[in-house]
Amino acid sequence: MAVREEKLKQIISWAENNPDIRTVLLTSSLVNPYAPVDDFSDLDIELVFENMKDYEADRKWIDLFGEPISMLEEDETYFDGKHAMKMVLYTDHVKVDFKLYQKSEFEKEIQEESLPDDWDVGYKVLIDKDHLTENMKLPTYQSIMIKQPTEKKFRQLMNDFWWDTTYVVKCLKREDLFYAQFMSGGIRTDYLVPLIEWYIASNHNWENITTNKHGRLFKKYLPEELWRRVEATFSASSIEENWRALYATADLVHELGVILAENLKFEYPQKLENDIRKYFDEVRSIP
Repeated sequence: MAVREEKLKQIISWAENNPDIRTVLLTSSLVNPYAPVDDFSDLDIELVFENMKDYEADRKWIDLFGEPISMLEEDETYFDGKHAMKMVLYTDHVKVDFKLYQKSEFEKEIQEESLPDDWDVGYKVLIDKDHLTENMKLPTYQSIMIKQPTEKKFRQLMNDFWWDTTYVVKCLKREDLFYAQFMSGGIRTDYLVPLIEWYIASNHNWENITTNKHGRLFKKYLPEELWRRVEATFSASSIEENWRALYATADLVHELGVILAENLKFEYPQKLENDIRKYFDEVRSIP
């Protein structure tokens, strides 16, 4: 994306000629070899200042790189005093997440035994006027790799999944669409996504594989038929469509859960599933 590259050049030029800025890093997807990159990928820029407060309070420097459409600001209290954020969407469609560090706090982060996740997913030093990054550890990318679950974690996920589905059942019977969608969203994020991640990683022997955030790469790794079944877990606005999606989710969780349990030598909670499915059908059939 040429406009993004041009904006990055503007930021680097400004930082090079600004004595208040001592170090600049590029982080996240643009320097992560495991992340998908396209025209919508953000610029994640870390700026290290002699006096961060001046730039945290001032917004004028943001306008040097274009006209903002919108900006979200989070001060250092939000991050336990470590840094601040200014996330900016410009009229040219480029989104830049500026992370602002006080030099002393940046040095503390570098001295930690392991890299923070933000750096472990990848970083590139763009400017380092004071050689602050000379001993900076290299990224391992392990923070984004799918880890094999323990039996306790697997059992807890399955138990929580079947428990939370009962809320969806009640909501659908009440025709309470908002609450049903709220619970369905949590079920997808907290249980279905990790389960699919585990399934994919198990098919790759748990060797350095990531599906990126929130299942962005699921379609790439799943067989076409299984991907269609994942799509079926999404519902439309009608109550009947939500019932269909709930059953589709339950069927998918059963299949993936059984496969994983067999592969990992875990016990699958079949009785729990049977009892909850009986509850599904009984509540749905109430006049």
